[in-house]
Amino acid sequence: MLLLLHGALGSAAQLNPLATELSPTFTQIHTFDFEGHGGKNFSGQPFTIAGFAQATVQYITEHATKPVNIFGYSMGGYVALYIARHFPQWVNKVCTLATKFAWDPQTAAKEAAMLNPQKIKEKVPAFAAQLQQRHQPNDWELLLHQTANMMLQLGNKPQLTDDDFSHIACPVKIGVGDQDNMVTLEETISAYRKLPNAQLMVLPDTRHPFERISYPRLAYELANFF
Repeated sequence: MLLLLHGALGSAAQLNPLATELSPTFTQIHTFDFEGHGGKNFSGQPFTIAGFAQATVQYITEHATKPVNIFGYSMGGYVALYIARHFPQWVNKVCTLATKFAWDPQTAAKEAAMLNPQKIKEKVPAFAAQLQQRHQPNDWELLLHQTANMMLQLGNKPQLTDDDFSHIACPVKIGVGDQDNMVTLEETISAYRKLPNAQLMVLPDTRHPFERISYPRLAYELANFF
């Protein structure tokens, strides 16, 4: 079983084009919406990486009888590695792409400031409309607020420490686009070097937005790794 995890403000539906590319290779491909994303209900609790990971593990236990392969885009990759660290019995291999690993208060404040609903509506109304449609019937402004708070928490206390990375034993492929303006090559390489059983993947001519990724190229990389 291959499980695809979306990023912050994303949804499982975003991963459908990648799932289509992967379908000739994998017989079981699952996608999963995090709480508050893609129309999935809010729990009423603050967003946390641990909470997303626990919900994902519950999904895995309901749909699989053995360890699964996980691809995580952006925040989904962070969740995938958290699962590999704390629930290793359910993970075979992990591949991440465009996952931000370098969190500190200054970085978190900068990222959270970009999730201001009013500014988004004023400056990029098309994106605001996209978020509303992607997450309906949920309140996309609440989703941004919850996500911003989670980022601030990560800035104060990252959920993956150097010690955590050193204890992730399963094979991991850490990926980044060479033109990603949110995730640096340096922080990606740093994470890769902390993992005991890792590969590094740099996708050429690739920016951060998932829709800008070459799905055939990514599917090729995933098929070879998993």
